[in-house]
Amino acid sequence: MHKLYNKYSYHRKDMTNLNSSLFKLKLKSNLSEIRGMFMKIYTDSGSDLPKSFFDNEEVHLFPLRVLVKGVEYDDIIGITTDQVYAAIAEGEQLKTSQVSLEVFINAFEELAKSGEEGVYIAFSSELSGTCQTAILAKNQVLESYPNLKLEIIDTKCASYGQGLVVKEAVRLNKFGIEFNEAVEKLTTMANSMEHLFTVGDLNHLAKGGRVSKASAFMGGLLNIKPILNMDDGKLVPIEKTRGFKKATQRMIALMKERGGDFSNKVVGISHSNDEELMLEIKAAIADSLHPKAIETTTIGAVIGAHVGRGTIAIFFTNDK
Repeated sequence: MHKLYNKYSYHRKDMTNLNSSLFKLKLKSNLSEIRGMFMKIYTDSGSDLPKSFFDNEEVHLFPLRVLVKGVEYDDIIGITTDQVYAAIAEGEQLKTSQVSLEVFINAFEELAKSGEEGVYIAFSSELSGTCQTAILAKNQVLESYPNLKLEIIDTKCASYGQGLVVKEAVRLNKFGIEFNEAVEKLTTMANSMEHLFTVGDLNHLAKGGRVSKASAFMGGLLNIKPILNMDDGKLVPIEKTRGFKKATQRMIALMKERGGDFSNKVVGISHSNDEELMLEIKAAIADSLHPKAIETTTIGAVIGAHVGRGTIAIFFTNDK
């Protein structure tokens, strides 16, 4: 009897292992079915989300392009922020270009063939032609695939303002929020996103036509730090301050005016490769406003090429 037990005891273990394997297989199958109910999320590198985010989350990245020393790179994927700001420090004139029509068409055709729903959370159409190109691609794909289920959200946001909307899309997806409801929530969030910027070098704004060259020259002599915000997707100067400390104080005052109670809000900060400045303003915001969380990122190549080094940007939702 003892031998008989030994003879068949391993069968019990095998059955246990088999049941465990079948359970895991069934669970995997169910998760795949559930995942098919979720929306596909797309965004571009104007969101300034780091490469690690795209490595860990199911978000498809459309990288904008940046030309450095005669070589064109995919933003985030093909070039690091350290390389970008090293080139800027050397006086390189960086050029940027939008996502191509072909890239969008290929992605949207794949979405249509899958039968899934998708949302593209786009960089402000006032700062790049990327969003309009995506709309053109969508319309072309619809001619061949009328079943395409895709919403394109022109966030009118930039940098981590756009990034926060993308992160909210990921959160809603994980909770299984219905597609139309999710799109509505994301659109509302994008419309309420505040952007406050100050730049370290007015010459970069002068190159982009935001300020005159004479103003940039005088501003540099007088240590003028302009404060800018986003107005319907456009970057607009609103005030001038003397020095970074006063700019910080004024931006925090504007946050109080526009954001109200921050106890349940996430604040985003992006910086153009100046962690010391970022930590300084992060501490000031934490002490003054006590937000639920403060998240930080480095401004990527596409935006960094236009604002230069020493730029700090703050993002939060208003109470409108």
